[in-house]
Order: sequence, then C-alpha cells, then structure tokens
Amino acid sequence: MARVDWSQFISLITSESSVAALRLSLITASISTVACLVLGVPMAIVLVRTRFAGQSVLRSLVLLPMVLPPVVGGIALLYTFGRRGLLGEHLEVLGIQIAFSTAAVVLAQTFVSLPFLVVSLEGTLRTAGQRYDIVAATLGAKPTTVLRRVTLPLVLPGLASGAILAFARALGEFGATITFAGSLQGVTRTLPLEIYLQREVDPDAAVALSLVLVVVAVLVIGLVRGSRGQM
Repeated sequence: MARVDWSQFISLITSESSVAALRLSLITASISTVACLVLGVPMAIVLVRTRFAGQSVLRSLVLLPMVLPPVVGGIALLYTFGRRGLLGEHLEVLGIQIAFSTAAVVLAQTFVSLPFLVVSLEGTLRTAGQRYDIVAATLGAKPTTVLRRVTLPLVLPGLASGAILAFARALGEFGATITFAGSLQGVTRTLPLEIYLQREVDPDAAVALSLVLVVVAVLVIGLVRGSRGQM
C-alpha cells in the first residue's frame, strides 16, 4: 500500500495534470449543479404540488440514476447522444458533437446528480406544506410571485443542501463520465479519472489526490448538516 511522502504532498497535488483535472472537475461540477437547479426545482415542485397520470413513472425515472450503476448510465447517454445515438446523429448533422467532450462531462454529472437535489427539495417541500402559498394566492399574488417570494424562501435550506449534495456527487462522478466522455487531459479528464490513472503510474499522487477528495467530502457533509440545522 502506497504511503504519501508528506514533504512532497503539495507538489503531488499541484502537478500540471492534477491541477488541470481539479480545475475541470470544479468547473464542470459547478455547471452541472446549476443545471440540476434549473431542472430539479420545477421537477420537485411538480412532483409534490400536482397530481397527473404517469407521475409515479416520472418519479421512478428521476430516481433511477441513484440505483443504476454509473457505467450503465454512461452507456445510455452514449447511445442517446453519441455520434450514432438516437439524438446524437441528428445533432451531428447540425455540427454539434456531445460525446467525448467537456459537454459530455457536464451531462454525465448532471444525470447522476439531479436525483440528489430533487429528493432533498421534495422532502423539504412536503415538510413546508402549502398553507403560506395558499394564503399568498388568496391575497392576490401571482403564481410566479408566490414561487419567488414564498415557496423558495421557505425551502431555501433544503434547496441549499440539495445543491451541495449535487455538487459533491458531480465532483466525484467517475463511471458515467469515463464511459460517455472518455479521459482526455484538460477536456474530459476530471479528478476521479486522474486518480484512477495515477494509481497505476504514481500511487503516491493517487493517494494525495484521493485525500483532497476526502477533505472535500468532509466539508460537504459539514455544509449539508449546517444547512439542515437551519431548517
């Protein structure tokens, strides 16, 4: 088992490939978190506040990435957005190529992270109830005003914890990313992929980078607990 030479720790985590992987991970995880917010907030509200045919099917599809092996998710994305995929071949005609690009990293991270935000926000919405929304609507507030001025402020702690969880899941994503996006330095090689590759060529670097992810995970747990403590 490799032991980290602490005197070389800084140099191990600040090598060119490590810094590039960390930078790419932070950028793509941040973008995917924003995408999760854009998609997940209305999705959670619809699942909690409305009733419609096929709702259970939609909820199952939302939760599917939580139980699906990430590699399987990556294959599904590849056969959907790849050059010969269901949508990918049509996008290719338009000059848009998603697979094995930075966009593919974001898409893979969003795919696996979205359920964490939806589940967290859905639970918070159920706890908050609709009494304040109903009062605001009765007083003449428009639906968008109720959402912006009443609903979202009430569920802000749950929304924050969901976003933090989504960011952490995106930052640690490996299986779907390597299957759908590959591993090209500076383009698709995120920190988990860099750790996997360094494990074979430089175990010390792999351990050092793994410790970085462990520290990030501990910080995320602390942030989530703190945000839930404010609820």
